[in-house]
Amino acid sequence: MSDRPSRTHAPRLRDGLRPSLITFVAVRIGLIVLAAFATGLFPARDAVSVPGWIAPPIGHGWHGVFAALERQDALWFLRIATTGYAAGDGSAAFFPLYPLVIRAVSWIVGGHPLLAATLVSNLSFLGSLLVLYDLTVREFSEGNARKTVVYVAIFPTAFFFFAPYSESLFLLLSLVAFRQARRDRWTSAAAAGALAALTRSLGVALAPALIVMALERRGERGHVWPRVAAGTAVLLGPLAYLGWWGVAHGDALAPIHAQAHWQRTATFPLTTLWNAVRLAAGHGVRDPGYWIIDVLVVGVVIVAVAAGWRRLPPPSLAYALGSLLIPLSYPFPPRPLLSMPRFVAVIFPAFWVLADGAERHRVPHTAIVASFAGGFSLLAVLFMNWWHIF
Repeated sequence: MSDRPSRTHAPRLRDGLRPSLITFVAVRIGLIVLAAFATGLFPARDAVSVPGWIAPPIGHGWHGVFAALERQDALWFLRIATTGYAAGDGSAAFFPLYPLVIRAVSWIVGGHPLLAATLVSNLSFLGSLLVLYDLTVREFSEGNARKTVVYVAIFPTAFFFFAPYSESLFLLLSLVAFRQARRDRWTSAAAAGALAALTRSLGVALAPALIVMALERRGERGHVWPRVAAGTAVLLGPLAYLGWWGVAHGDALAPIHAQAHWQRTATFPLTTLWNAVRLAAGHGVRDPGYWIIDVLVVGVVIVAVAAGWRRLPPPSLAYALGSLLIPLSYPFPPRPLLSMPRFVAVIFPAFWVLADGAERHRVPHTAIVASFAGGFSLLAVLFMNWWHIF
């Protein structure tokens, strides 16, 4: 991508504090304002509780701001953090690190899981922006880093980073894994990668990415195979989770079987995309609004990754492709891209491509900001009103 500029000193993590903090605070304030007025903008849909956790009523005005993002899967994370897993109810599909961190922080703040989840998600996202800035400067340039941080923070589904969802913790751990591997610190890279894969199943996409990065270092000081082993160690995260289910409930494959509970089936990725486009075009559905949203949001990331095919560093490209192909291979047939607008928000190499295009004046920066901010506002308000934005 962009040529790396000459620097008088090596990048420091604190160099990105100011732009990351400004971006975080600005988006956080905007989200608070949206939450205060969300209930009057669209008709609210019926709230849906999950086993063991009652959905909160929709609050009005400033009183409803704090719980405005306690929607959809957030209820599952709060339930698991509070009372744990149960066999057969689909909870096994939600990986354990985020609920465990919520439980620990909840104990610290006096037994308030929603407050704990909000703190964990928001602080993790702030940390993600800081690490992302540093990593982007190392790979590209400071101008690219400033734009990347903004694009990630205002992406149409970036409000999930502030909600009681695992996305922000996963993004932070994934970025730390990349940054540490980039600095040739493979023990901490392996630890962060394994923890990311213990946060979300898609963390397994980090393994091939780190292995590619390790193989790129052939001929450098030290042997390549310990680095490859560190990349492979990412898989210890999900293996530990499967092992726990085997010991605690006698079914080590419960997290995999849980996909059937959510009606996801194995499908060729291109077939998933074709079916999604057909449904978005109105074939077989009366109102294709949700399908159009899915295709537009996911399509931005797919196009960005495709555009960066020859310009992204190979490890980043491997991570992006894995992060796309895994969910595309296990769709929910009635809505093939269900949840993927949220899944793609963590594919940070796609935002590198967009930032690089804006830096080189190939893509208008203002157009990206305007379209992302508009999508963010619309989808956040729909989400707060219990529309089917997952």
